[in-house]
Amino acid sequence: MGTSESAAAKVTIDPSFTVGPVRRRTFGAFVEHLGRCVYTGIFEPEHLKADEDGFRKDVLELTRELGVSTVRYPGGNFVSGYRWEDGVGPVEQRPARLDLAWHSTDPNLVGVDEFAKWSAKAGVETMMAVNLGTRGTQEALDLLEYCNIDGGTAFSDQRKANGAETGYGIRMWCLGNEMDGPWQIGHKNALEYGRLAADTARGMRMIDPDLELVACGSSGPTMPTFGEWERVVLTETYDVVDLVSAHQYFEDFGDLQEHLAAGHKMDSFIRDIVAHIDHVKSVKKSDKQVNISFDEWNVWHMSRGESKSPTGQDWPVAPVLLEDIYTVADAVVVGDLLITLLRNTDRVHSASLAQLVNVIAPIMTEPGGRAWKQTTFHPFALTSRHAAGTVLQLAVESPLVSGGKTPGFTALSAVATLDADKGEAVVFAVNRSATDALTLDAAVAGLGNVKVIEAVTYANKDPYWQATADDSTSVLPAQNVSVKADGGRLTAELPAVSWSMIRLALES
Repeated sequence: MGTSESAAAKVTIDPSFTVGPVRRRTFGAFVEHLGRCVYTGIFEPEHLKADEDGFRKDVLELTRELGVSTVRYPGGNFVSGYRWEDGVGPVEQRPARLDLAWHSTDPNLVGVDEFAKWSAKAGVETMMAVNLGTRGTQEALDLLEYCNIDGGTAFSDQRKANGAETGYGIRMWCLGNEMDGPWQIGHKNALEYGRLAADTARGMRMIDPDLELVACGSSGPTMPTFGEWERVVLTETYDVVDLVSAHQYFEDFGDLQEHLAAGHKMDSFIRDIVAHIDHVKSVKKSDKQVNISFDEWNVWHMSRGESKSPTGQDWPVAPVLLEDIYTVADAVVVGDLLITLLRNTDRVHSASLAQLVNVIAPIMTEPGGRAWKQTTFHPFALTSRHAAGTVLQLAVESPLVSGGKTPGFTALSAVATLDADKGEAVVFAVNRSATDALTLDAAVAGLGNVKVIEAVTYANKDPYWQATADDSTSVLPAQNVSVKADGGRLTAELPAVSWSMIRLALES
C-alpha cells in the first residue's frame, strides 16, 4: 500500500480528547438559481407530485431524508447580478431577467417569499446571500428589512402585503459570493471588497446586532490571491463578521488514487485558512474568534460537457447544467470530506454541500417524472442522521498512499462522535486506498464496554458504478459483518475505496 509496511491502521478513541461539538450547520446544502436546481428541481407546479405552492413533494421528502440543516440561497455566482425585488409580489408581474453568470434566463417565479415557504416545509434554516457585485449596502439593508422586520416599514409592509405576516428571522447572511474571482460580476480587489463588506455588515448590524455574517474568503486554495485576500479582507471586516467563507471542489481526472486524496487536500486548506484568520486576530490583538463557513464543497467534474454553459443568443430557462452523475468513488470522497469537516469542527462552524438538486447534487429529478438518490446521498444522510454530541480527537497510525500529484497521505481517514446523552459513539471511516483493503484496529477501552449496534460499508467491486433513475438501489450501504468489539478493541475490515459507519452502544 504505497510506502506502507502493513495494511493495518491503529486508532485510539478516548472521550477525554475532544475537538468540539457536532454542529448541525455542518450538514448544510445550497440552492442556486442555476440549471435545474430551482425550476424542475425544488419547484415544478405542473408535476403530479407538486403541492399547492408548486414545490415537488418527492424532493421535499428526499431533502428531509438527506438531513439537510441549512440551505444557502440564491447563489453562488447568480447572486452577484440578482435584483431581489424582481422575485417578490404578484408572479404575473415579475420580469424575466438575463442571468449573466450562467448564460440563462430566470423567470423569477421563485424568489425570497417562495424560498422561505420551501425552507419551512423542508425543515431547513435559510442562509441568505446578498448581492455585493452589481449592488451594495443599501440593497442589502432593504432585503434584510424585507425579510426580518415584522412590520411598520415600507419593505416589511410590502412583505406583509405579499402574504407573509411576520418576518422570516433569517440569522445567517453571506456578504456576496466569490468576489475574488474574475468570473464574478462586479469582481473587486480585496481592499475594495473588504471595505464594502465592512460597510454592509455595520449597516446590517444597526438593524440587528445579533446577525451571523459571512465575509467572502478565497474561491479556492489555487487562487493566486489566496492568503493575501484573507489578510486584507479580514483586516477590514474582522470586528463586524463572524465567519469567512471557503469554497473547494474536487474532480476525478482519471487517477482514482489522486481523487481519493480530496479529504487530505481539504484538511490542508482548512489549516491554511485558520492560519490566515489567526494572523489577523493576532495583529489586531483581538479577543474575538472568526471561524470558517465552508459554504461550497463537493465533487464537481467541471471539465466535462455537462458543465458547459449555453452561448450566443441561447438564453434558456433552467438548462441542463452541471448535472454530474456520481460514482461510488465520488460518494466515498464525499463521505471523507464530511469526516474532514467534522474533524475540524472547532473552526468550521458551518458548511454547505453544493448543491441540493440536479446541479452537482445528491438528489436528481426528471422533469415531470421521477426523483432519485445519487451515490453521494448515502454517506451524507447517514452522517447527518447519526453524528451527534461531541467530536472526538483520534490518535491514528495509518499506512500511507500516494496519488499522482499528492504523495504520502494516510490510507485511513476517520472521525468519531460521542453522544453521552444517548449513550452512543459513532465511528466514520474511509479507506482511501484505491487497491488494498485495510484492517481497522481501534482501542476503545476509554469508552468502557461497547457493543456494535450497526455497522455499514459503502463500496463496490466497480468503484465507477453509477446510480440512475432506473437503478439507484443495486449498490447501497450494506452490513459489514467483519466488525467486532471485544476486550476494549474494535476491529473491522475496510475494503478499498470504501466509506463505513460503525455505531457503538456504551454499556454502563
